[in-house]
Amino acid sequence: STCACVEYYGKALESLIKQVKIMSIHGKMKHKRNKIFTEFRKLPGGILVCTDVMARGIDIPEVHWVLQYDPPSSASAFVHRCGRTARIGNVGSALVFLLPMEESYVNFLSINQKCPMQEMKPQTNVLDHLPKLKSMALADRAVFEKGMKAFVSYVQAYAKHECHLIFRIKDLDFASLAKGFALLKMPKMPELRGKCFPDFTPVTVNTDSISFKDKNREKQRQKQLEQQR
Repeated sequence: STCACVEYYGKALESLIKQVKIMSIHGKMKHKRNKIFTEFRKLPGGILVCTDVMARGIDIPEVHWVLQYDPPSSASAFVHRCGRTARIGNVGSALVFLLPMEESYVNFLSINQKCPMQEMKPQTNVLDHLPKLKSMALADRAVFEKGMKAFVSYVQAYAKHECHLIFRIKDLDFASLAKGFALLKMPKMPELRGKCFPDFTPVTVNTDSISFKDKNREKQRQKQLEQQR
């Protein structure tokens, strides 16, 4: 749903899936976008993590799966997203992830977009990658900050969803969401003010001590910290 989520999960997938080419595209890339898109089209296979900037007006041959991690903010974008696969007589699949409280979105799309859907049962024997993502965040401030920024942007995008009667921010389980983003601590943001999260356990490490792997960025951060002190 957001550029920050693409940045974070694109980075995460690069570390989790080694034998597959992972590429990321979002609206803030501007001049880089065409270059990445052209490179991706030439690949024999791969994964493209993207926002709705790639939902329409583009053609990539033989896309087998379109995975919609976040439901699009508009119903028409849902159909456009699905349309990236099964093109010109080919077969493909499109999947959207929904929370139990969001299931009425299925009926909404059936009426609004004439788009019937079938339920896909959750996969069994899945691996828990969250400890690895937490380790990545502890080892590199860039990953830690990307995760925090992605979480904040996700919550803000959720609050602005077109179908706000289905996607109700007041019903969101922020603790589970933070766990899913592999956060080390809860960020400070207006939507969380005054709330307690007994189901979320922050790390005992002082996150201010997490440094950037990039030596230049860390040098700059230390300089800023010194000025603040």
